[in-house]
Amino acid sequence: MGESAKHAEDLGALTLRRYRKHLNPSLVALLEFMGLEAAEVSAEGCYVTASDGTRYLDCLGGPGVFTLGHRPAAVIAAVKRQLDAMPLSSHILPDPLLAELAERLAELTPGDLQYSFICNSGAEAVEGALKLARGATRRPHFVAAQGAFHGKTWGALSASGRGTYRAPFEPLLPGFTHVPFGDTQALAAAVNEQTAAVILEPIQCEAGIIIPPDGYLRAVREICDRAGALLILDEIQTGLGRTGKWLACDWEGVCPDILTLGKALGGGVMPIGAIVARPPVWEVFADNPYIHTSTFGGNPLACAAALAALEALQTEQVTEKCAARGERLLAGCRALGEAYPALITDVRGRGLLVAIQFADSDIGGLVIGGLLQSGLLAAFALNAPETLRLEPPAIITEAEVDRVLAALEEALAMTAVLLEE
Repeated sequence: MGESAKHAEDLGALTLRRYRKHLNPSLVALLEFMGLEAAEVSAEGCYVTASDGTRYLDCLGGPGVFTLGHRPAAVIAAVKRQLDAMPLSSHILPDPLLAELAERLAELTPGDLQYSFICNSGAEAVEGALKLARGATRRPHFVAAQGAFHGKTWGALSASGRGTYRAPFEPLLPGFTHVPFGDTQALAAAVNEQTAAVILEPIQCEAGIIIPPDGYLRAVREICDRAGALLILDEIQTGLGRTGKWLACDWEGVCPDILTLGKALGGGVMPIGAIVARPPVWEVFADNPYIHTSTFGGNPLACAAALAALEALQTEQVTEKCAARGERLLAGCRALGEAYPALITDVRGRGLLVAIQFADSDIGGLVIGGLLQSGLLAAFALNAPETLRLEPPAIITEAEVDRVLAALEEALAMTAVLLEE
């Protein structure tokens, strides 16, 4: 065994030992079961390279983080320049990059969304959005959707809708009602004069890429307006071109009162989240500009990455690429669904946000394992383990989409044989 191969083997084993002893022993058991024993060491474009030399085509993409791919040159260059100038803010003098990013977000978001708060993650953006909604309305209650995923911090988890993640930490924050996603009658019955806000994903991602009926978001907007409640749309995973529109709410022309962003906003290079809101919501800051703050939120490195990412997302026609590549991927997956009806119960998606729902989670596990053997990274949806989620970077080529489909067909054929034995 050569020295480099021995070092690679040692790095993977050492990493798992450290995970087992100091991070998450249960995760190690899952990684070993899936055959993921090599450590990731580098990435470029659509590919992640492991310590054993395996080069994986990344079909999970973060999920939703690597819309521009891994290490996009423009974003890397912007962060390097800012690193040499000023990595973190003094929090005393005004920060020009933070101001520029907020202005850019106001330009790129719908309606009269004008003010931004920049934070470190999507979950933190949801926490801030909930605070702002309560502060702006002085109302105690929220309405969310069953199957929703907004993050795993306290308030975000309270708004989320799967018991597996909620039950160990209950009681969570009071005042949250969950209704079926896509059911306007149930939502209308739950929203009243005590409702501060309705919080929804335009497409439920971790529930298995659940797309609501046409007109649903417009109906939600009307329900909120009648009750004087705010509408929070969580576009952390669906936003910035992923669905074939700049924002998923653009499919219905709906403007929320509060929008949350994250994931792709950092260009696949820096962690960042954002809350963008209409002027009436921002009255919360009128008496005390420090009523909601973050030590590292809106730091110059993250803002530099986001500005470069927004520029690239616009100039490189990422929205159009997601629409075109997504159409090809979705059509191929639907053909596989027709070919393997005993394994696949549904295929759905919008843009490069595609789901394959299997008859049960065991089938999904076998297919994901088969994809790994073919050098593809993919995973199930957190709230729907029977559903395979595909979110490759927008820079994926037609040939690479075809490679994904060929690997899926091979994994499905292998799974069908195993189930027959």
